[in-house]
Amino acid sequence: MTIKSDKWIRKMAREYKMIEPFIDSNVGKGEAVSFGLSSYGYDLRVADEYKIFHNALNSVIDPKKIDSDSFIDFKGDVCIIPPNSFALARSVEYFRIPENVLAICVGKSTYARCGIITNVTPFEPGWEGYVTLEISNTTPLPAKIYSNEGLCQVLFFESDEACEVSYRHKKGKYQHQTGITLPRV
Repeated sequence: MTIKSDKWIRKMAREYKMIEPFIDSNVGKGEAVSFGLSSYGYDLRVADEYKIFHNALNSVIDPKKIDSDSFIDFKGDVCIIPPNSFALARSVEYFRIPENVLAICVGKSTYARCGIITNVTPFEPGWEGYVTLEISNTTPLPAKIYSNEGLCQVLFFESDEACEVSYRHKKGKYQHQTGITLPRV
């Protein structure tokens, strides 16, 4: 597998609609947390829809039986994540990952330097949808997240061959997700 450059990402976005909407350059430096195409990746944006975790009703989080009442739905230009808590969000961009590509998403340093960690599982070959983002506030203070600005960077790795069973072929449970998607078993 090899990591792919901006030229490859641009080609895949234009010819195969791998990323929509696609921003062809890195935007926002000095005015916003940057987003768009970078040298060896793509800085995705967080949409203005959030599910903010609260523990008023539960003493245990069970990934096999998550209670949607454990989250408060919020929509806005800025999301405040409570201290030592987290929120779920989704990307602005819709992704279509080719059968011979694996994408890894890592947090942007601007947020990481503030104690805000973004966790996203790999985008498997053949996966398609909006990305559900987990944003953790590891600090003892409330943390601001800016909607429609960069949150994390996607790195693309291309294999010499397509995998035998892609996410599409196995009909993965998060295929074609359109909104913030809670855990499924």
